[in-house]
Amino acid sequence: MSQFSPNDFILCPIQPTDNPQVARIIRTVMTEFGAVGEGYSIMDPEVDDMHGAYANPRMAFYVVSRKEKGGEVFGCGGIGPLIGGEAGVCELKKMYFLPALRGLGFGQLMVATCLEKAKELGYRRCYLETVERMSQANRLYQKMGFEKICGPMGATGHGGCDSWYVKEV
Repeated sequence: MSQFSPNDFILCPIQPTDNPQVARIIRTVMTEFGAVGEGYSIMDPEVDDMHGAYANPRMAFYVVSRKEKGGEVFGCGGIGPLIGGEAGVCELKKMYFLPALRGLGFGQLMVATCLEKAKELGYRRCYLETVERMSQANRLYQKMGFEKICGPMGATGHGGCDSWYVKEV
């Protein structure tokens, strides 16, 4: 159980100063679940500059941080067009939370925020890929209305993933 309350945190757009903490979260959580090496997003060049990578108007990236000014970042996630996918399809990307934030409802809030932004940006469907061993995340996606599909969409380069989902926005 977390030592924190949901009231201790805020979800907001990523800032350039969040980049080092976001990179640490991505690398920490992916390592925790054995999602390291080629075929996983931990290797994506954007990991060290998520703010810059999501500066495109068709993209959005968010962080969950402590409310105090300059508060530590505990989670992240965003959306962007599905690379190699059909027009109108976005991808829920790089959604990771440190253990202290899990179970406080921020996964649900992050997904809802990203889907709302996707709709605002004109996307019709949202795709995501993950690994089965992230069981809590898989349950969340199903709870949020994502339907499991048989294989990957687009050309993300994440061949290490073994679970794929899609949802109408």
